[in-house]
Amino acid sequence: MKKWLLIFSIVVTLTACGTVDEADENRDVEGVFEIAVIPSQSTGEMQTGLNNLEEFLTEQLGRQVVVEQYPNYNAVVEALNYNHIDLAFLGPLTYLIAHEQSGAQAILTIEVDGSSFYHSYIITNNNENWEDLDDLLADVNEVDFAFASISSTSGHLIPGLHLRQLGYYDSENEHSFNQIQFAGSHDIVASLVQSGEVDAGAVDSAILESLINEDEEEGGTLGEDLKIIWQSEPLYQYPWVVPAETNDEIITEIQKAFYEIDDPEILRVFGGASRFVEADDSQYADVLEAAREFDMLD
Repeated sequence: MKKWLLIFSIVVTLTACGTVDEADENRDVEGVFEIAVIPSQSTGEMQTGLNNLEEFLTEQLGRQVVVEQYPNYNAVVEALNYNHIDLAFLGPLTYLIAHEQSGAQAILTIEVDGSSFYHSYIITNNNENWEDLDDLLADVNEVDFAFASISSTSGHLIPGLHLRQLGYYDSENEHSFNQIQFAGSHDIVASLVQSGEVDAGAVDSAILESLINEDEEEGGTLGEDLKIIWQSEPLYQYPWVVPAETNDEIITEIQKAFYEIDDPEILRVFGGASRFVEADDSQYADVLEAAREFDMLD
């Protein structure tokens, strides 16, 4: 009797495991549709737009959609790699890490004022005498500098690589500056530079423009208080990314839903976008080259 009970228990266990595996394989067509976004701005600044996005996509996709801000870039990469989420909005570098590790695919990006390109900026306070990056680097030993996140394309990779090529920066602990810090997000970098808590910092041009526009609407002076002393070559905008296993039908459904978005609250939190447009892996080749040169793909 005990032998038959043991066999029955094994069969039930194996059947249950098969059901879980099938659920994982079919997560893109059944159940909750889970979206992760990187913390490009402070959580409170993004929440209204993310709530609106949840509601809109729930209606468009005909299933419950949950949008969450992930605590860091690496958490989003892991979630994509292990198929724990259905869609992610992240920086080009973070996407390329996931693409290299698991084959994650870029399917959408944002367009701002008719362009799908943005820049990395190095900014300083308007009270400083530096008019360009050469001026700042002449005083490099006295400069406190802030990057956004270590995994940010425009907030670290691109400006960091440029400073490395000039011989002033290798890492947080190896550099010619007085101090280096990672602020965590672009809006914090802008705030630190505006207040004078750091002398200069690296930010995303689209996010900075959006922050300045919002600040002006509230009667602030962010745009007057900051100046740009360096600008990178054009970079292709942040991608929306799906796990490698996502089928073409689901990808098309997601793209069609995003093409219909015109809610200003949603568009605002994604770099002040004017609309969402199609993207593919080939458009991020320049960032891939930079990431390899800076050993950022491991």
